[in-house]
Amino acid sequence: MCTPRLVLLQVFFLVFPEGARPQTSASPSGTQDGPLQFSPKGTEMPRIMPETSTVRPTVVTPLAPGNRTVDLFPVLPICVCDLTRGACDINCCCDRDCYLLHPRTVFSFCLPGSVRSSSWVCVDNSLIFRSNSPFPSRVFTDSNGIRQFCVHVNNSKLNYFQNLHKVNTTNFQTLATQFGGKSFISTFQTQLPSLFYRAGDPILTYFSKWSVISLLRQPAGVGAGGLCAESNPARFLQSKSTICTRFFKNLTSSCTSDPALDAASYFNFTVLKNPRGMTDLQNMKVPVTLTSQAGSPLLSGNICQNVVSQVIYEIETNGTFGIQKVSVSFGQKNLTVEPGTSLEQHFIIHFKAFQQSTTASLTGPRSGNPGYIVGKPLLALIDGVSHSMTLLQSQGDGTCSLKRHKVQFGVNAISGCKLRPQKGNCSHLQQEIYQTLHGSPRPEHVAIFGNAVPAQKGEWAPIFSRNCSVLVLNCTSCCLIPISLEIQVLWAYIGLQSNPQAHVSGARLLFQCQSIQDSQLMTEVPLTTVVTFVDITQKPEPPRGQPRMDWKLPFDFFFPFKVAFNRGVDSQKGSVSSIITLCLLLLAVFNLETR
Repeated sequence: MCTPRLVLLQVFFLVFPEGARPQTSASPSGTQDGPLQFSPKGTEMPRIMPETSTVRPTVVTPLAPGNRTVDLFPVLPICVCDLTRGACDINCCCDRDCYLLHPRTVFSFCLPGSVRSSSWVCVDNSLIFRSNSPFPSRVFTDSNGIRQFCVHVNNSKLNYFQNLHKVNTTNFQTLATQFGGKSFISTFQTQLPSLFYRAGDPILTYFSKWSVISLLRQPAGVGAGGLCAESNPARFLQSKSTICTRFFKNLTSSCTSDPALDAASYFNFTVLKNPRGMTDLQNMKVPVTLTSQAGSPLLSGNICQNVVSQVIYEIETNGTFGIQKVSVSFGQKNLTVEPGTSLEQHFIIHFKAFQQSTTASLTGPRSGNPGYIVGKPLLALIDGVSHSMTLLQSQGDGTCSLKRHKVQFGVNAISGCKLRPQKGNCSHLQQEIYQTLHGSPRPEHVAIFGNAVPAQKGEWAPIFSRNCSVLVLNCTSCCLIPISLEIQVLWAYIGLQSNPQAHVSGARLLFQCQSIQDSQLMTEVPLTTVVTFVDITQKPEPPRGQPRMDWKLPFDFFFPFKVAFNRGVDSQKGSVSSIITLCLLLLAVFNLETR
């Protein structure tokens, strides 16, 4: 009776690894106990119970077929973590330079790829009488005292090592077709020039003296010192202003030899109407017109005269027809020849439409369409012409400059300067200060929208003003002068909430005045201008949500109990449990009464 039973056990074991497996464990990541957990080559043993994270099996009896020695964990063919020749790499369990029988006793873990991947199949040890499997096997006891019989299956696919392809002239094309992808290297194709300039394209120029096509340059400052970079190209339809600084070691020689100081170098070329001009130079060249007097640099004693300090290009374009007109103007100054002389240069390029009508040229650019855009100029009407409202601007020494800052819509601002009035009586002093504060001439109307047209009077709102003469002053020998101007602008959003448009509701000029004695007219008057924007938007009532049902059942017996149990929740969502609880309480009361 015993012999057939043993045969059944052997057959069961041989069939079991290929069929249903009651328990399979993965390779562990923790430390194993026992002397046989690692082979002499430093290979890791598996954990037996994968569902228990703290299992630490104990080796009981190693079983090997026959009396021969079986190497359960042969050395890996490639030790991928052995990066230091002749030295032991930390946590590299396959590094032969470490000379360790049990790497786990020294290393906290084994790096990926330093141990051979293993596949183990385990069953309860009571089911096995004798093993005749060709694979190495062992019996373990887990932390619960259950003995497990495990077989180590030799699965070469778990080692993730592939044989290298031998590439030669015969199979090269086949492998390239099978494994190759798209290449970043493409064949060179000669691109024809574009038919017209696009926004941001560099502007082409032509030097007839050397028959060279180049680019229109706009030097810009780079680095902490703002040194001039000559290679910065001007971009089509991108009006821009740049500032840079030039330093001279020997201004005596650079005065007449440096082309950056000579105005002629900024207009001794022609501009191409569009990129097609590269193939038709005769009909596509636009000359650069000089609109201001510009002399050549001249060294007179220790003064270098007629040095270019500012270059302003005006470029007129006509859509896809390209550039139609180019003009340039200069600002020049004199430099003193001395060690460490420097020059700050300004370069401005401005684009505008070609053949603008007189009305369109007077309106200027829009500040929004229709509503104002924050940061755009606040438009004012002066003598029937649209201008930007301005405020004071000071020079380097603090005195008032002829140039003025533009008032930007939605941006509160404050500026000041010192006015040195000309000699005169009180009325002349007042008039000069007024013109300095609000600009000359005084703005009369403010644009309601950013696209207001001067001819449409209904698109402009009057600017209210209160001068110092309105104030009552009981002094016959005093002069009442303005010292401060506050520009107050009331604005609001109108239209749809999804696309609101900002418009100006009104504006006023509010002067603050100071009295001085006629005999003590001031030689220097400090002036201040303040701009304040006030949002008077009346926001509509937010949309209401869907109405909620508020059930009121005065004839419902359970209504007060529902409200109490639901804590104010709609009674239509009443809890069934509360009703059941109430019924049980009533039944208990009835039972007490019947007793």
